[in-house]
Amino acid sequence: MRSRQKLFKYLFTALAPLLFSCNSNSKKIDFSSQIKPILNNKCITCHGGVKRSGDFSLLFKEDAFAATASGKPAIIPGDASGSEFIKRLKSNDPELRMPYEKPPLTKEEIELLTQWVEQGAEWGEHWAYTLPEKVEVPALTEKAAMVKFSENYFLQNDIDRFILAKMSYDTLVPNPPAEPHVLIRRLALDLTGLPPSDALFNAFVSGKTTYEEAVDLLLAQQSFGEKWASWWLDLARYADTKGYEKDKGRSMWRYRDWVIKALNDDMPFDQFTTEQLAGDLLPEPSVDQLIATAFHRNTMNNDEGGTEDEEFRVASVLDRVNTTFSVWQSTTMECVQCHSHTYDPFKHEEYYKAMAFFNNTRDEDTPDESPTIRFYSDAQKRQKEEVVQWVQTYGSQEEARNYADFLTFMEPKYLAHNATDFVNGELADTKYLALWDDGSCVMKNIDTQGASSVYLYYRGFMEGTTITIREQDANGAILSRFKVGNTKGNTIEKIPFKPIHHMVDLYFEADNNSIAPQVSTSHITWFAFIKDLPGKNKPGYEKISNAFLNVLNLKTPTLPIMIENKEQMARTTQVFERGNWLMLTDTVEPGTPHILNPFDDAWPRNRLGLSRWLVSTENPLTARTTVNRVWHQLFGRGIVSSLEDMGTQSDPPSHPALLDWLALRFMHEHDWGMKAMIKEMVLSGTYRQSSIATPALYQKDPHNTLYARGPRVRLTAEQIRDQALAVSGLLSDKMYGPGVMPPQPDGVWQSVYSNESWVESKGEDKYRRAVYTYLKRTSPYPSFITFDAGSREVCTIRRTVTNTPLQALVTLNDPVFVEAAYAFAQAMQHENVETGISKAYEKATRAPIEEERLRVLKALYDQALEEFTLTAGENTVFMGLEEQPDPKLAALTVVANAIMNLDEFLTKA
Repeated sequence: MRSRQKLFKYLFTALAPLLFSCNSNSKKIDFSSQIKPILNNKCITCHGGVKRSGDFSLLFKEDAFAATASGKPAIIPGDASGSEFIKRLKSNDPELRMPYEKPPLTKEEIELLTQWVEQGAEWGEHWAYTLPEKVEVPALTEKAAMVKFSENYFLQNDIDRFILAKMSYDTLVPNPPAEPHVLIRRLALDLTGLPPSDALFNAFVSGKTTYEEAVDLLLAQQSFGEKWASWWLDLARYADTKGYEKDKGRSMWRYRDWVIKALNDDMPFDQFTTEQLAGDLLPEPSVDQLIATAFHRNTMNNDEGGTEDEEFRVASVLDRVNTTFSVWQSTTMECVQCHSHTYDPFKHEEYYKAMAFFNNTRDEDTPDESPTIRFYSDAQKRQKEEVVQWVQTYGSQEEARNYADFLTFMEPKYLAHNATDFVNGELADTKYLALWDDGSCVMKNIDTQGASSVYLYYRGFMEGTTITIREQDANGAILSRFKVGNTKGNTIEKIPFKPIHHMVDLYFEADNNSIAPQVSTSHITWFAFIKDLPGKNKPGYEKISNAFLNVLNLKTPTLPIMIENKEQMARTTQVFERGNWLMLTDTVEPGTPHILNPFDDAWPRNRLGLSRWLVSTENPLTARTTVNRVWHQLFGRGIVSSLEDMGTQSDPPSHPALLDWLALRFMHEHDWGMKAMIKEMVLSGTYRQSSIATPALYQKDPHNTLYARGPRVRLTAEQIRDQALAVSGLLSDKMYGPGVMPPQPDGVWQSVYSNESWVESKGEDKYRRAVYTYLKRTSPYPSFITFDAGSREVCTIRRTVTNTPLQALVTLNDPVFVEAAYAFAQAMQHENVETGISKAYEKATRAPIEEERLRVLKALYDQALEEFTLTAGENTVFMGLEEQPDPKLAALTVVANAIMNLDEFLTKA
């Protein structure tokens, strides 16, 4: 009896916790997945970042547990019955019950919130804001192992184990692998944006080339960088014009070429990030690293007369903050400009701490878009190097670097549009310092570097003007006095200046008694001081001094880049009240959001430090964001389908463990290598599946969330055009250089306030890849817009995919597609019409033609041939072509055009 009691006592002690957990509601509530969605959807509109009704906010932990307007906290952890938060949810009084004047929460939601408070109201962090150190690859479960795999076709790498674990849980079975001819076309389009070459196609389909060998061959092609550049240029808001009303042209194509080369060279993504955000801040940056910084000079620039330059400079800085957090963090930081984020734990002040990283760059929304890097010819480069070599010989390394920098991007300089206190003068067109007779103005806080000369960039309109520069005001000491004549254009002049060694306000005054009132004597754009050229007593000094000025006046191609202000020119960053740039409040220093990884004190508090923070292996979002977007490019949907947002309002990841595993591998095993990451994804059995969906599979998983079938996605605007040119044999493989202007309908491009026009490119430039097409923001290339490409005025994370009749009108009638069809038809000519059509279909779709399709296309040919034969003698223009084809070739062109409009041609299957 005693032994039985002892056994019972042992069993009770061992099983009691299990019995209790099975018969109570004590299961641990997860804040991130169960509580936060309810708060965001039902509570935060009144109790969050914008509104704090009753002085109660549920956005931040400290606010949620703080005293409210009543003087007591609304949430008492561990005491649901004593928490006003729970009482109000359960109240029957419509004046007390929450949400106020809205439908009540469901019983299930109230019970969840009650249990959460009772369990201690643990706040927890959103899943995206932490990153595990390691993720275990799922073992092959018994359920999954029961699936009969033909030669283990699906389990190609560890990605498939994650996919299979979720698939088997939902009682789904993966599709069989796609047919070889389908798979090689899918792979080539994804990796290069072009259909596979005949050689690669035949080698793969015949088995001479393995799948992995095909992947490596495609990754090594130069077309890889061109395809993936289109994706990145959307993020970078790359365009060939400045935007806004005038939308004048700008020379940005060197940045586009840098992106293509970086992707082809497989530059590690952390380096790719750092060079674009802060290449100018690296030690002795190369020309390529300076070019990379044009990423953030893709912001729009307003040339319209009468605009406030500071307003649009600030607009560019805000865009850089928003773009950086969108591109690298999947965070809607723009919401925080006016107030703390309504849903995510980002505070209003943190936006301006992030802005402080970008607020100290030299650009100021000027017409010349300075600072710009200058590109010298070989002869010009020798002149530049001669000057730098002189400074190295007779001066210090620092002086040599300063002279080299000034000749490269002409900084630091003072822009005249910052002049104030005008008397008899103005800022002409709000850009240029324009003084009239007896005119004056002040330029404040100038560091003259102790120089004995000032370099002035200006344009003189008449003879007889004397300009005097004084210290401080009209009674100050004269620092420089010089004559200004009619320069007949802009010029840089070296003007003697009295050396001073302290910060000073410069007082400019102009005198010309021979001119009428309110007539501008000149337009001054900028002036600059640089320490005197060393070696003044050495032979050849005058020659080098003149050479320096001559090089400054050279006309060279340029590219807008990022350059940081010198310490004496640094800006202060202040919080904007309610996001208004004119309402400045507290001063802030550069900093990153508290909720994310800490900012290492060893990093500089500038853009370089920010880039280090972004690509730190402790950053939870950068790697997740990148692998998610690459996955979307390949599979047509992201693991987190809301590509632009991984915040608390984002879609939950379909495979959270897989997302984390890929992010960790991207950083550690792949060392931020894009090609290695892409290769691993396309080698998976998940990617290789057939895209065919049975009715039952479609009903169960209509959006392919579980990846039980391969991707089936319409090609992008660029791919549709490039494929048409490639199949027809017209596509040029010429790379790089200024944007080209392929055919587009007349009258589409109408430039405001300029004589710019669309001049159709000739020769092979007419047939170059879409990535090189000139993009005007106010009038983008029509066929690209029709197929959902953007104007790139702002960062585009994901293109909206539409399906409209206009798209069919483009591929049936656009001159590019008609000419491609004509060239394709010429290759279709064969002794037997059916054979020609069959071969053309197979070349276009990389699939054998079905008998019914051949019959329909042959009937189309016969009908067209009959019509063209009847009108053969008429002098008509055939589909806009310059040549007049014979009836047979014209009929084949109609058939070729039809083939190039099939779903099989326009879709990646």
